[in-house]
Amino acid sequence: MMAFEELRLHPEVKSILDLDGGGARLLPLVCTGPSNYEASRRLREDSQADLFAGAFCPAGAMAGLWLYFSCFEECHNIAQSLDTSEGSYWHALLHRQEPDDWNSGYWFRHAGRHPIFGPLAAQACELAEARPAAGFSPPSKWDPDLFIRFCALARSRSGSEEETLAREIQSAEWRLLFSWCARVRG
Repeated sequence: MMAFEELRLHPEVKSILDLDGGGARLLPLVCTGPSNYEASRRLREDSQADLFAGAFCPAGAMAGLWLYFSCFEECHNIAQSLDTSEGSYWHALLHRQEPDDWNSGYWFRHAGRHPIFGPLAAQACELAEARPAAGFSPPSKWDPDLFIRFCALARSRSGSEEETLAREIQSAEWRLLFSWCARVRG
């Protein structure tokens, strides 16, 4: 699996991501609106065909960009119309951030076991080991429902180790799924 840093992204995608952390921003556990209005303005001007030509899942990559900048409706519109595992996965992520935990679980079940689950489980374990005070022990096989419950707990403990860990894992998950969708075919 290609690492986020190795992606051959269109220069405009890199420029837009650089407006808010370059892809390293810790995503919120509750989506409260655009994190960067300039990024959302520029995303409205560009099309997924221009930004993700040759990508494995251009619509999924575009949904991921919208989610990265906490643009719930724009991400939802794409995810809702994308009838693939990736569309269901983005749908699950945005509902987890809504927060609508039941709906998130529904979309994770619809997405099924995704190829990023293995690397995500490994990264989640590494991140959890670095924050033992958070008290989260992810299993060796990724369990989206367990993580939904952990995010719900973390949302109720603002500023805690749990919240920080949940945001770190969620951001790793975003990078993995975005990389999966944005990678150039062939």
